[in-house]
Amino acid sequence: MRSTIPFGEELRAELGVPRRARRLGSSPRSRVWRAELSGTPVVVKQLIDAPEAAERYAREVAALKLASRVDPPVVPLLLGTDPEERVLVLEHLDHQQPREDWVVDYASALARLHTAASPDDTGVLPAWSGPTHDDIDSFLGLARTLGVAVPSGVRTELDGLVNRLLGMPGHALLHGDPCPGNDMHTSGGVRFIDFEQAALGNGLVELAYLRIGFPTCWCATAPPQPLLHAAEAAYRATWRDATGTEVQDDLTDACAGWLLRGDALVQRAYRGTADHLARIPNRDWKWGTATARQRLVHRLGIVSRMTADGDELKALGQLAAAIRQGMLTRWPALRPLPPQRP
Repeated sequence: MRSTIPFGEELRAELGVPRRARRLGSSPRSRVWRAELSGTPVVVKQLIDAPEAAERYAREVAALKLASRVDPPVVPLLLGTDPEERVLVLEHLDHQQPREDWVVDYASALARLHTAASPDDTGVLPAWSGPTHDDIDSFLGLARTLGVAVPSGVRTELDGLVNRLLGMPGHALLHGDPCPGNDMHTSGGVRFIDFEQAALGNGLVELAYLRIGFPTCWCATAPPQPLLHAAEAAYRATWRDATGTEVQDDLTDACAGWLLRGDALVQRAYRGTADHLARIPNRDWKWGTATARQRLVHRLGIVSRMTADGDELKALGQLAAAIRQGMLTRWPALRPLPPQRP
C-alpha cells in the first residue's frame, strides 16, 4: 500500500510542497492525508485503484465544483486536482462535536447543497437511480418467505411507485451518501465531504434520509419526532428562501423507495452482489449502529404510517405493517434505531 503522499510536480508547481503529511482514516476506496501548504492545513484525497475509481473521482470533482457556487459554503474549497493520480487537494475543515439538535442544521445545509445545480447542468453528473422492478420482486419474495399474505393490488402499486420515482422532476445536486460522518460541523456551519456517489435528481430522496433512518449509512439513527419535524421544516424553509419556490410533494414515495432497496441494508462494497432482502429470514448482520433487521423494521414502520391515510400506496402500507409485525413476533429482541448519532 502506498504510504507517501501523492503530490506530483504539477500540484507542487501550483500549490507548493506539502509538509507534515499524516495519514488519516478513510474508506477502503480512498487514501486521505492531512498536510500543510505554506503552513496552512489541507486535506489530500486519492481515489485508489478499484472498480469505478475513475467514475467516482469524476463525480467528486464535478460535485465540488457545482457546490462551490453556494455561499456561505457547504463544501470544502477544492484547491487542486491531479486527474491522472485521481488526487484532490481540499481545504481542511475543523470539525466540532455536533449539537444535540444537529439534524436541523444538517437539513438546512442539505437544502442549500441541493440548490447548487440548475437545469443547465444536466449531464454534468449522472441522474439519480431509484429502485427497480427487481427490487419489487425481492420485497414481495421476502413477504412470502416470512409467511405474510400479499394484498391484491400491491404489485400494481409498486410498479407505479418505481415509475413515479424514475420520472421525478428535479435537478438538485444530490450528495449520494449524505450520512453522519460526511457532514462536517464547523464554526461557519455544516459542510459536506465525500461526493463519490453524487448525482442530479430530486432533493426529496435525500431529505427522506432523516425519516427513513439514513439508508446508505453506517450510522443509522431515528431522530425524535420533534427534531425530525423541525429538520424537515428547516429544509423546506431554506429551499424556499434560496429558490423562491416550495418543495413539491411529500416524502411518501421517497421513503417507500428506500424500503424496497435491499442494497440499502449493506455497506457499499456489498451492494449489487446478492439479494439482501432474501437473506433477512435466515440471518441478521450488524452494520454500524444497527443490524439489517433493525433497519428494515424501522423502514417498514415509517412506510406503513405514512401510507395509512393515502390511496396510491394503501396496500403497500398494509403489507409493510404485516411484515413488520411478523418480524417483531419472530425476533422480539429487535430494538429501535438509536435516536442519536455516536
